[in-house]
Amino acid sequence: MMDLSEAHLEAFLEMMSAERGAAVNTLQSYERDLKDALSFLRARGTRLGEATPDDLRHYLAGLAKQGFKSSSQARRLSSLRQFYKFLYAEGLRSDDPTGILDAPKKARALPKTLSVDDVTRLIGQAEAEAAAGGEDALAKLRMHALIELLYATGMRVSELVSLPASVLSQNGRFLVIRGKGAKERLVPLSQAAMRAMRSYGDALRQRQSKEESPWLFPSYGKSGHLPRQVFARDLKSLAARAGIRVAAISPHVLRHAFASHLLANGADLRAVQELLGHSDISTTQIYTHVLEERLHELVQNHHPLAKQAKKQD
Repeated sequence: MMDLSEAHLEAFLEMMSAERGAAVNTLQSYERDLKDALSFLRARGTRLGEATPDDLRHYLAGLAKQGFKSSSQARRLSSLRQFYKFLYAEGLRSDDPTGILDAPKKARALPKTLSVDDVTRLIGQAEAEAAAGGEDALAKLRMHALIELLYATGMRVSELVSLPASVLSQNGRFLVIRGKGAKERLVPLSQAAMRAMRSYGDALRQRQSKEESPWLFPSYGKSGHLPRQVFARDLKSLAARAGIRVAAISPHVLRHAFASHLLANGADLRAVQELLGHSDISTTQIYTHVLEERLHELVQNHHPLAKQAKKQD
């Protein structure tokens, strides 16, 4: 015999189909989610239609313990919200127990990064093409300078493409970068970045007309400097020639690589925060999670006991 909760569930699904025109897949998804909650609550001695906010909190907590992602938990909660709104609208409940429940917090996505070997190959490709010269020699020197500067400093791509031409006259090993909120920060330059920038600067001066551009990477576009979209496109092209998966590369990924590689080699988190120009250290801490994930994968893939466990599974 169908209990009251099942009858309410059937009525809800009929309403979603008849009045809202929900697709078959959507109805099946609602049915799966709500039947799962029904089974959980029944085991607690509670009916789905009579559940309290605490009952539903226990249900969601149980999903988290089972390893359900926050997105899956949020979908289950969404199904419950729709169900209890229906019960309230039909006068079958005087309240909505999901009204005071918070949606599960989504886990922050870990930033993509590149291995040291991939970065070395990318820079090596840019350096070799710049040294070869030939057609579009200035563009090749520019790309080499862009790559070296980006990996050496971890600049945002918007900061990189809008560097002033005046940096060419600096003899020191530091750059002053104007970042978000017009805040300035000091970043060190590697010897390789300095050489690439000088080579590019020399070629640029020979090419320029009497009226020099105020930008290090000038362009004929509206902004007057190289658009970041053009750099991103050219970077993917360079990655393809270097044998690196194109989908894995972007200017921002090189910024991530800069931070991850520094931390992996023992750099202080506060120092990396300053170099990246993060106002909040919690933004920088995401890179420590990248390292934790890498270490976990390393153990799982290479430790003898982990390998043995996989074989037994």
